Amino acid sequence: MSPVPTIAIVDDDQAMREALDDMVKSCGYESRLFSSAEEFLSLEQRDSIDCMLLDVKMPGLSGLELQAQLNTEPPKPPIIFMTSYHDERTRSAAMEGGALAFLGKPVEFDCLIAALEKALGKG
Repeated sequence: MSPVPTIAIVDDDQAMREALDDMVKSCGYESRLFSSAEEFLSLEQRDSIDCMLLDVKMPGLSGLELQAQLNTEPPKPPIIFMTSYHDERTRSAAMEGGALAFLGKPVEFDCLIAALEKALGKG
């Protein structure tokens, strides 16, 4: 893990990416922004990512599909899912796939910080 943890923010909503970027930086972490799962997969230095904030529904590969692919290609950073779609089947699939947390949008700041700290071994 790098001295300052790097959080990948993967969300097709630019406003959401920017808001999460501000929040992550306010906590003293670095961030890398990706507008799609495919854009994240094109990152060659994936081992530089310490945690992922991942949207469930995106054009192209969904967050769950990205998680499934990462599960076959280590290293896989801890994943915190965020979604506007609060159905139990999706939540179960994410958690069974190894997600650390499954948070509804709008994301509660305190819940997200707690999940991030847990992912980074600080909570």
